[in-house]
Amino acid sequence: MSNKLKISREKMVELLNEDLAREYQAIIGYIVYSQTMRGAAYTAIAGELELHAAEELSHAILIAKQIDYFNGTPTTVPEKVKMSGEAEDMLRFDLKNEKETIGHYRQRILQAEAMGEFGLSEVLRKIIVQEQDHLLDLSDALGIRAPKITDET
Repeated sequence: MSNKLKISREKMVELLNEDLAREYQAIIGYIVYSQTMRGAAYTAIAGELELHAAEELSHAILIAKQIDYFNGTPTTVPEKVKMSGEAEDMLRFDLKNEKETIGHYRQRILQAEAMGEFGLSEVLRKIIVQEQDHLLDLSDALGIRAPKITDET
């Protein structure tokens, strides 16, 4: 196993807080985008984004619980939410964020397993399934194929 994967509990808290900040960003983005998209073409998509917001909230709670398990304090600060008056831009912002989030969670799973923290890796596996569904929904809404997730994502 790579030395890069062997991290301290304190480093895991730091990384999980970065993940939590991205979950907050997703919650805010999905709420705002779902309510500000205009046009008949986006009505169903806006409803789907509302569902995504609720799922992202459940992810945030799960991540916060893991941070507490590692004796850390969950962050209260979200990553910055990009805004646009164009629905397609908002969907592209979400797609990019989901792609990055999946990449980070894949790395976090490997780090958790290197630490012997299999409970954390199982929690992250459940989250990643929903994140991949979000990625597919957004790709479909944009009429594109789902982007490939790489280690460099």
